Parts: sequence; structure tokens; C-alpha cells
Amino acid sequence: MIDMTIARIAEIVGGELADITPEQAAATHVTGTVEFDSRAVGPGGLFLALPGARSDGHDFAAAAVQSGAVAVLAARPVGVPAIVVRPDGGVDSASGALEHDTDGSGAAVLAALARLAAAVANELAADGLKIIGVTGSSGKTSTKDLLAAVLAPLGEVVAPPGSFNNELGHPWTVLRATRDTDFLVLEMSARHPGNIAALAAIAPPSVAVVLNVGTAHLGEFGSREAIAKTKAELPQAVGPSGVVILNADDIAVAAMAEQTDARVVRISRDPGSDIDVWAGPVTLDELARPRFTLHTRDREVDVNLAVHGDHQVSNALCAAAVALECGATPQQVADALAAAGPASRHRMQVSTRADGVTVINDAYNANPDSMRAGLKALAWMARQTAGGQPGGKRRSWAVLGEMAELGDDAITEHDAIGRFAVRLDVSRLLVVGSGRAMNAMHHGAVMEGSWGSESTMVADADAALTVLRDELQPGDVVLVKASNSVGLGALAEALVAGEGHTEGRTPAR
Repeated sequence: MIDMTIARIAEIVGGELADITPEQAAATHVTGTVEFDSRAVGPGGLFLALPGARSDGHDFAAAAVQSGAVAVLAARPVGVPAIVVRPDGGVDSASGALEHDTDGSGAAVLAALARLAAAVANELAADGLKIIGVTGSSGKTSTKDLLAAVLAPLGEVVAPPGSFNNELGHPWTVLRATRDTDFLVLEMSARHPGNIAALAAIAPPSVAVVLNVGTAHLGEFGSREAIAKTKAELPQAVGPSGVVILNADDIAVAAMAEQTDARVVRISRDPGSDIDVWAGPVTLDELARPRFTLHTRDREVDVNLAVHGDHQVSNALCAAAVALECGATPQQVADALAAAGPASRHRMQVSTRADGVTVINDAYNANPDSMRAGLKALAWMARQTAGGQPGGKRRSWAVLGEMAELGDDAITEHDAIGRFAVRLDVSRLLVVGSGRAMNAMHHGAVMEGSWGSESTMVADADAALTVLRDELQPGDVVLVKASNSVGLGALAEALVAGEGHTEGRTPAR
């Protein structure tokens, strides 16, 4: 965060000083980072007192100060220097950022955090900081990581770790920027209409990227049209001097060109008269890493991606378009993409064990679009020999958990994924969990032609690991994928560590 006095922060957020005099507040500077985990606070930091699942951040205020925080942003006095913002009596849980905010204290602190981040973003943008926002139903985190990689040769980049993309993670990321930061990359998610507009208002982007409109959070929005309308809030937030990067291969995204005052740059898998950046013929190596020629209107360069899956081509094209707009050369883009492997945990992380078992850990999140992309990557890897030539005979395993937040479409969508796995000739489908949705996935596979033991239902991750430990063979390929709430990431990590081998250890508990 930029250097700022406690008094100035209190003025920005509309807070009251507690356990610190006005004179002390005017002389004390926040020079470190803003943290909501007291264990992460360092010298000169500002601690956010937020409610959690098992504890209240207000109870850790003193520990944060002992660790170096100069003040606490809180909803009540905490016995140490604090800026207190009072709850207004309402609790806004629209995004689910604070599920345990029962009294509105967390909402008050989050609102204050947003005001602070907005003031910092405005000041840094006036000094030349370029703010880049990215949204889409799937691929946001992967694209955010690629953006950070392709912009790094051009200057200092701040981007969120993992999927810090809601009312807490977004302003927290903004406040990581300093006067030395050249590019601020922000990932924006939504559970309700208006969420993206609110995030964009905190740090108005000069560059916006819209990847796709799918069915993630369909249960929250009710329709794909409502999702598209919400995603369009990002390009609508970019002014006439900015630029909007649109994936023209998605018709709902392409239509957003009419909803922004900014200049539009279109990317596509195919050339066209209105396409600015596109990919030549795409090939995949034995681990489904794409290779293609990156074309602009007057230049081209060969690209070898280090990430896995054909779906990464569109993500890479969007990242490339941003970098080119920011002054990178095509060769700089190609070199950066070639070095940019998976950067966020549990997102298409591919590991091959000593016995030749390949594990695709994509367990952080899942929706119908990303499930299909993961299954396609699994099927491709299983069909390849070394060098990416067809003719492999590797067995493929899809270890799949529930796709959350699909609402009334949950049964249909899970049924379709079970059928899709059979159509791709996946050798074994392990359906992890119970309930109507997972029954639908298993029965969809059975009805599509999985009549033997190809599709198996297991109760939980431990049961799945037991099956894998007993039945995995050297050379098998395993995809592990589900919504994060299912918790299959630990299963994937156990497989990578060798706990799925027939002579491996017992399942981790």
C-alpha cells in the first residue's frame, strides 16, 4: 500500500479514532500491507477485523498490533489503536464474501476497505498506473495468471493470488499496489447483478477483458442472459480512452462491443475481417499444451503454451491482446507465454509420477464449461504417445465431484457431464458424493453406454482414493475436478504424492 497516515485513512473511510489521539494518528503512517489474517501482518501494516467461520478478527487485534500493525480497521473499539466504522444495521451478503457476518460488522469493515482502495486506486491511476480487469464464467484465474506473466517484461505487476475476486479479495489486491506498480491486474467475479459494476467502481479499469458467458452460478442468476448482462458491466465501466478485449468466439461476449464507449479489440480462434488478434491452426503436445501461430493484423509469431488444455488458447489470446496494447512486441508475448506454466493451485496442474501416472489437478472449481474442457484434456492425453502423436493406450480416469450453484439446471447439467465422459471414451468415471446431482451424473453415464464398472459412485474423497489406490496402473491419466467446496484438492495432492499407487500409503484423513 502507498504510505498514508492513520488520520488520512480515517478521513477516507469515515471512521472514528479509538485508543489513539488525533495527534498520534496524524503522525503515524501505514507503510506495510493491509491484511485480514493477523498471522500475515508485518511492520507498518493495517489489520482488518472481519468475522470468520470459527473466530472474529476483532479478537486478534492485539496480536496483530504485536506483530507490527500500527492500527486496526474495525467495527468496534478493540483496545489498541483503531479506526472504527460502525455497522448501519444492514448486512449485505450478496457475494458471499462474509458468510458469517451476522451483525453487519463485517459489511461495515468491507465498505470501509472499498473506500480506502478506491482512494488509493484513483491516486495511483492519476500517476500512470494501468488497471486491467478480467471477467468471464470460466478461465478468469488462468487468464489473470497469463496476464501477469505477459506484462511482467514491461514493468512491475500486481495481481491477486488464486481467486481473490470478490468484495474482500478485490480491494485487498488493489491495496497491494504501490507507487512502483505499473500494472494492476484484477479478476472480477459475480453472484448477483451489480457485483462487477461495484468492483469496477473501486478501481476503474482502463483495459477490460471478457472471456466468455457460460453457466457458472446459474442458480444465482437464473439465466444465461442475466449472466451476460452482469459480465457486460465490466466493458461498460471502461471510458472512451480505454480498450476492451472481447472473445469474439462467444456470441454473447461479441455483442458487448455495442455496450461500451471504449475502443474494442476482438480475439478469435479464427481469422476474420473484424478480428484483431487470432490463432493459426492449433496443435497439442502429449500433455495437451497448445501450439499455434499468434497473428495480429500486421505481425505473427509462433507460440508454445506451457499451460494445459485447448481451452487455454482463448485465454492466451486475450492476455496477448492486452500485452500488445500495453506496448509488448509479439516476440515478448510469445516468450512470456512459453514460460508461464500453471501459477495458481489446483487449476490444470499436471504432474507425472515416477510410475508414469499423470495427475491433472483441476479441483479448485467446476462448472459445465470447465468440466468439458478438463475432460477433453484428459481424453487427449490418454490418446497420445510421447511427442504428441496419436496412438496411445493409456487408461483415463475422471474423478468428478459436484458442480455447485447450478440451481434448477443442476440435474440436467450433471447428467450431461456423465454422458460427455462416456462419449469421450473415458475409461473410468468416479462420481464422488451423493445426492440427486451426483446420481444424475452416474446415471447419465450409464444411460449413455457405461454398462459395466466404467462409472462408479463413491461416498467421498477418501473412498475415491481407496479405489484409486487399489486399481491405478502405471501410465494411467487421472483428472480430479469439482467445485472447491467438495474438497478434492487434497485427493489430487495425495495422488501426486503417490498415495494412489497400489503399493502406496493409506488414504490421508
